[in-house]
Formats: sequence, C-alpha cells, structure tokens
Amino acid sequence: MISTIFFEIISNNWHIISLFFLISILYSSVGFGGGSSYLAVLAVTGIAYTQIRSTALLCNIIVVSGNVYVYMKRKEFNWKKVIPLTLFSVPFAFIGGFLKINQTLFFVLLGFTLLFAAITMWISKSITASKENTNQMSTVKNVSYGGVIGFISGMVGIGGGIFLAPLLHVSKWDSPKKIAATASFFILVNSIAGLVGHYTNPYFSIDWNLTTVLLITVFIGGQIGSRFSNKFLNPIQLKRATAILIAFVSIKILWKYLV
Repeated sequence: MISTIFFEIISNNWHIISLFFLISILYSSVGFGGGSSYLAVLAVTGIAYTQIRSTALLCNIIVVSGNVYVYMKRKEFNWKKVIPLTLFSVPFAFIGGFLKINQTLFFVLLGFTLLFAAITMWISKSITASKENTNQMSTVKNVSYGGVIGFISGMVGIGGGIFLAPLLHVSKWDSPKKIAATASFFILVNSIAGLVGHYTNPYFSIDWNLTTVLLITVFIGGQIGSRFSNKFLNPIQLKRATAILIAFVSIKILWKYLV
C-alpha cells in the first residue's frame, strides 16, 4: 500500500522531483541549501501557499546538514565570527516563521526575494574566487545583519544564505571557502528556527507524502553536490541557468499579485 502511494506520487510529480534533484546538486556544491529555487518551483505547482515554506525549509535542512558536516571535517569555520551572525538570526527566524501572513503578502515577498536571488546569482562570480580576502566586521554589524536576514528568511521560507553570502563577499568578511561554510551553517540554523516557528503557528500544514519523497531526493542530490559537482560542473554556467529560471518565476509571481 505504501509503495503504491509513493509510486503514484513519483509518477504524478516527476518534474518537481527532477528539478529538486538538480537544484540540490547545484546549491550544495556552493554551500547553499536551495531554498529560493525550491520555493520558485513550488510556487508554480499549485501547492497551498501554507505548505510551501515548510517544505522548502525541510529540504534546506537536509541539504545543508551534509554541507555543514563536510565543512566541519575540513575545519572551515571561524566560530568567533560565525556565532555573532547567528546570535540574533535564530530567534528572529523563529518569529518570522511564526507570523501569519496572508497569501498576497507571502507571494509578493517571495517574488521580490526570488528576483533578488536571481540577480545575485547572475552577477556573482565570488564562488570561484581563490584569493584569501579577510576583513573585520564589527560585532554590532554581524548581529544586526544576522537578525534582519533571519527575520526575512523565516517569513519567506528560506535559510537566508542568498542574502548573507553576497553581503559577506562584498564586505570581504573572510575567504570564499569560509564564507560558503558560514552560509551553510547560517542556512541550517535559520531553517530549523523558521520551521519551528511555522510548526507552532496554528495554520501549519504540509503534505508529508510528497515532502518525504522530496527530502529523499534532495538528500541524494545534496550528497552528490557537496562532494563531486565542483569537479565536473561549471558553477557559473549552472548558477546563471538557475538564475534565469528563478527570475522568470519571480516576475510571473509579481505580475500576478501586483499588476
């Protein structure tokens, strides 16, 4: 009976599952979870908007958990700089996730978030940089940036890496590898906090059958991406292809809810 249910889910949602698999490979290869792209895919599937955030956050958690493990083994974390970033981001991500927002506001926020993500992915080349650039950002700035990004991330249903990583690169916060590691940890803890916030909201809902299949899919893709994809794939070309997809979805969403 269970196998029949999952077979039907796979056959009816193979296109979503395939996209999630590719997204998890791409994003895990650069230290991200893929939340913005998961949201973009789910936003055009007709799935209830109350389920979209939780599904994307769960997939985020699965993918970046593998990333964080790999980065910890490589000792890529500078905890003295990482902890201030996450100190306020976690409680604010919880608050953002707990807040009840109506469908129109959710999709408007989502549309602008996806558009920002698409632009960032298109213009950013920092992920391939090898130069060790470091700079000291004040604790107040670390805490402030983390809190603001965490709150927005919790409301929309992402981990916040798509906002944090460009900011850290521009400010020369640390080397590209350490920024990727930091983004992974930031995404993980904020995705967990945001998900807990969603769960405590009385309007929480999720399709566990489809979500389970997607979680298995992104786990496999995440393991592949975090270990092998940079050896075989061109990150810039893949990022730009993904950016086009996200931009298309964001414009479609904003056109529907603003025009």
